[in-house]
Amino acid sequence: METQQPMPPPPPPPPPRLVRTAPSRFRRVCVFCGSSSGKKPSYQLAAIQLGEELVERSIDLVYGGGSVGLMGLVSQAVYDGGRHVLGVIPKTLMFREITGETIGEVRAVSGMHQRKAEMARQADAFIALPGGYGTLEELLEVITWAQLGIHDKPVGLLNVDGYYNSLLSFIDKAVDEGFITTTARHIIVSATSAHELMSKLEEYEPMHDGMTPKLSWEMEQLGQSAKSDISR
Repeated sequence: METQQPMPPPPPPPPPRLVRTAPSRFRRVCVFCGSSSGKKPSYQLAAIQLGEELVERSIDLVYGGGSVGLMGLVSQAVYDGGRHVLGVIPKTLMFREITGETIGEVRAVSGMHQRKAEMARQADAFIALPGGYGTLEELLEVITWAQLGIHDKPVGLLNVDGYYNSLLSFIDKAVDEGFITTTARHIIVSATSAHELMSKLEEYEPMHDGMTPKLSWEMEQLGQSAKSDISR
């Protein structure tokens, strides 16, 4: 009786194909976020994941400076990934007990208005993580500038664990009541993860109500002489 020969082992699977992220349309992204870490670990994880997503896409960071709270987590993640970090801090806030140890390059400005204008001038897009009054104020101002035609840069909301659900509901209510146009509502891009948000921002195309951009405002607010320099 013939002995059955054992079957040869199957060939090893081919090595996994490396999937690389396509080059980003953004060179620098401005992140608004809290100087505290918040109560949920998910907020802290989201800040780190956003920083890692920027690194993956070879994008540099512009932010409000310092190393405390979510600001510190996102900036440290970008810095540790080898990307450039620019912190813009008013001189009056440059105390260690307020901002912690600075990360990356620090640019001192005279006040809060100059801080926002410089951050906006340096960035190609904006993202808000969870935060408080300061984060909301910065977020709403860049949204308003987009509504007025001062810039065409995308504005993203990282809605971690539904943190911004109430804000988005309020904005939708304002649209329903006729205070915000549907075109202006399109300015805000929201997602629940850093990867999804960045993908949406990469695909963002601005919509306009036919408003003529106020270039004199633009020069005053963002320190630019031509709209083409800030609209990417």
